[in-house]
Amino acid sequence: MKDIKGCPFGTHRVIEPKGTLPQAALKIDNTMEIYTNEMLIDVKTLNVDSASFTQIEESCNGSEECIKETILKIVSDRGKLQNPVTGSGGMLIGTVQEIGPDFPTDLKVGDKIATLVSLSLTPLRIDEILKVNADTDQVDIKGKAILFESAIYAKLPDDIPEKLALAVLDVAGAPAQTRKLVKPGMTVCIIGGGGKSGVLCAYEAMKAVGKDGKVIVVEYSPDNAKRIEELKLAHDVVIADATKPMEVYDKVMRITNGKYCDVVINNVNVPTTEMSSILITKDEGIVYFFSMATSFTRAALGAEGVGKDVTMMIGNGYTKGHAQVALNILRESKEIRELFEKLYV
Repeated sequence: MKDIKGCPFGTHRVIEPKGTLPQAALKIDNTMEIYTNEMLIDVKTLNVDSASFTQIEESCNGSEECIKETILKIVSDRGKLQNPVTGSGGMLIGTVQEIGPDFPTDLKVGDKIATLVSLSLTPLRIDEILKVNADTDQVDIKGKAILFESAIYAKLPDDIPEKLALAVLDVAGAPAQTRKLVKPGMTVCIIGGGGKSGVLCAYEAMKAVGKDGKVIVVEYSPDNAKRIEELKLAHDVVIADATKPMEVYDKVMRITNGKYCDVVINNVNVPTTEMSSILITKDEGIVYFFSMATSFTRAALGAEGVGKDVTMMIGNGYTKGHAQVALNILRESKEIRELFEKLYV
């Protein structure tokens, strides 16, 4: 351990360009000797951000060896797992190996945790990639990572399997923000509602809108749409391509009899779905872009171009209590837990 206290936000690890925070940096120091206000993690599994994993998988034509090589090269070049195309990372689970005396925590060495900050800012060293699971966007590794003093994390619960907790905590911000945004009687549309974050958002939205509200899910995949219907997580399910805004607009307007949505939540993991979200939102309504494939430029200029006065929120993956909100869905819904256990355990 270095006998030095670093910056609480990790700027002492930034190599290039100087003056930036670790997330914006092109390269950070991933040597695993900790400063006195850092914590060292023995990493077990990475949960790669969905948009990032999709981009890597497509660029590799599905080749597992190519995916491994791409991930290793990113970490070698940057000292962290930050996809240079999407800019996003993911998060991890592992075991606490060492805690600096100035790191504020009640954790102990040996505790199992999930990091709730992005891999795009987390110093990471990968010694070996053991397995790539393309179905879950999870990568088992041998390696180490470092948490800064300002980092957030969650101790893994005893009643939920590790990889299931990892999968849910990776998107914990989405259902927690949904709970904050959605009010009784609202009309809510979730675009990309059949995926992991979409299912959790739909669950929270159905609870929040009450008997007088409406939840609409837009899904590209017929199988995912059927899943939502079977789980009764929406009043209406639309099969449509979110990269085609007029297709989504026409189908949603048909369901709502020409009325717009109060809140639209975008969970799609591919680019160019911004306008599908904006067009179906009422003036002074809210669009919550949880997707890391979102373009600020496309969203801002696109809304302006169609004369839409909507509030657009960036999908901040953190809101107070988000970890417990997400984990409690698994405790409350036997059906969602059974589905996610099939997918992620």
